[in-house]
This record gives sequence, C-alpha cells and structure tokens, in this order.
Amino acid sequence: MPESPEHEKLHLMLMLALTFSTGVIDAVGYLGLDRVFTGNMTGNVVILGMGLLGADQLPVIGPVVALGFFMLGAAVSGRVLRPVPAGWTARSTALFGVVGAILAIAAIILAPFAGEIPLALQFVITGALGFAMGMQAGTARHIAVKDVTTVVVTSTLTGLAADSTFGGNNRQPWRRRAGAVILIGLGALAGAAALHVDITVGLGIAALITIVVAVLGHVKTSPAES
Repeated sequence: MPESPEHEKLHLMLMLALTFSTGVIDAVGYLGLDRVFTGNMTGNVVILGMGLLGADQLPVIGPVVALGFFMLGAAVSGRVLRPVPAGWTARSTALFGVVGAILAIAAIILAPFAGEIPLALQFVITGALGFAMGMQAGTARHIAVKDVTTVVVTSTLTGLAADSTFGGNNRQPWRRRAGAVILIGLGALAGAAALHVDITVGLGIAALITIVVAVLGHVKTSPAES
C-alpha cells in the first residue's frame, strides 16, 4: 500500500537528519581515526587505492576494515528486512536503534582516551562505525526515500545538475537533493568542530540523532508487518 503524503514527508525529514549524522561520523572517522571514512565508502576505496602505493602515508588497514564491516552491516540489514515490504516497519526501528546503540557504545569506549587512541582500538572503532553505517544505509535503502541514501551524495549531485534548467530539465526535487548535500556538509562541519572538544562529542551527537530518528519513525509511522 502506498505511503501517505504525511509519512513520505516524515521519512524524508528523518533520512535528511541521518544524512547530517553521517557527515558528523565521517568527520570523526577521517580526522579522529587516521583518515578513514566510515560512511562514505567511495572515499575509502580511493584512499585505499592511493594508500596501497604508499602515497602521502595514507592508511590501508583502516579503509579495508571500514569497507568490510560496512558491507557486513548492509548485508545484515538486507537479511533482516527482506521478509517485509518497503517502507518503515518495526524492523527499521530496531535496526536504527542498533545503529544508535553502537555509536553510543563507541563514544563510551573512547571516553577514557583523552589523547592518543591506541591503533588497535582505532581499528575496532572503525569496524564498529563501518558496520553501523552499513546497517543504516541498508535500512534507508529499504525505506526508499528518493535521492536520500543518508551516506553518499554523488548521485544526488549528479541528479541536481543533470536535471537542472541548464541540463534541460527544470522539474526536479531540488529541495531534497540540495538539502542532502548541504546537510552532509554541515554534519562534517559539526563533527570537525566537535573534535576540538573530544572525539566522543561527535559520536554522542550522531547517536542521539539516530535514536531520535528511530523513535520518531516508529511512533509517527504505522508499522507494516514486522
């Protein structure tokens, strides 16, 4: 059954909030965990390719860990959501709740480390964040809000430009596309600013956003068969 306009609008707002959260997490990962993206896997593939050549002392293990666990998280969400119809269900709420919990636990684990984070712990946190972001991306994909994947904006930028008046088409959902691009950038800005206080601040912000999204989505949406 098609979603109501109210639910469609709500889901758009919630996915945009998660897009902002992804920007925060990627800033934390890149600046606080040795130049590793935990949400933007395109960036990780590029970093890995350059790192394999030893360019600019770029990391190799971190991107591999993030990529592997991101795919695992996406696979888990796909397995959990496969039996239910597209859209928000009780399973979506549960998965987003797990994502929020992982982010909160990561912040708690890192709280005692005011300065240098041990390399082994960086890999553990990178894997955990990659898994969480993969689960988030897989769940967002199932909810299927057009042009808002919560983790990447390259395709969104392409659509924004290709469907523009200059591209020969002035009818497009430009507000949501521009919003996704702006919000992931603002999230990165907020994450970078939070690192001036402590790495746990950005993780805490992202955890709070994700948990609020899970609760609002569950309360405001009539869940399908779970």
